[in-house]
Amino acid sequence: MGHQHDIVSAQVLKRARTAAGLSVRELARRAGTSHPTVLAYENGRKAPSVAVFLRLLEACGFAVELELEKRIREADGLERGEELRQVLELAEQFPSKMSRHLDTPRFGVSGQSA
Repeated sequence: MGHQHDIVSAQVLKRARTAAGLSVRELARRAGTSHPTVLAYENGRKAPSVAVFLRLLEACGFAVELELEKRIREADGLERGEELRQVLELAEQFPSKMSRHLDTPRFGVSGQSA
């Protein structure tokens, strides 16, 4: 098998086909390709283009919505875990136990000035 994305696309394609109750031959017919090609995609021996991958999933009756997520990587100039370290440092500044008595000024009590 090839690259990690090829493995994921192979797994997703096979899962979509089986969930749709389609044989390899039926999926190939619906998508306008050959069944050996579909088998090669599902086994990760060959990677479909994005357009072909989407067409195969649509032939299985699935719609695909893509959503972008920013990934934090060291290459972006951010060290991994830096945000977590800062959060933990901040959390250390708070008491670990809450006091039963809350020291607050009492309003409306004579003898206290505003």
